[in-house]
Amino acid sequence: MTNPHDPYGQQYQPSGQFEQPYGLQPYQPPQQQYYGHQGYVRPPDQGMAVASLVCSLIGLVMCFPAILGIIFGHIALSKAKRGEAGGQGMAQAGMVVGYVVTALWLIPVILWFVFVVLAVGAASVS
Repeated sequence: MTNPHDPYGQQYQPSGQFEQPYGLQPYQPPQQQYYGHQGYVRPPDQGMAVASLVCSLIGLVMCFPAILGIIFGHIALSKAKRGEAGGQGMAQAGMVVGYVVTALWLIPVILWFVFVVLAVGAASVS
């Protein structure tokens, strides 16, 4: 039975409901998907990389910590490359600063040693 006042051509059923044309189904909201709880992922540890940079910077005042900065930098860089820790850039910076500071400390020591050797050599000649 067709309703002449219905422009969409829906079929009227005796139950009082309209039939959808073209076999369309009524809208049903999509089923909600539940995902399991994903735990908090702790960021990688950067302790050795920080120690490397700090020791290298302290090495500007004293020589020995710069050597520790180089050692910590190598350890941190190897851990970062294996994926066990983060801070690869900080480890590299600590190593570079450590090497530069150590070189700046070694230049005067080497010059002093050369001066002493030359002075002792000149004193023994006279």
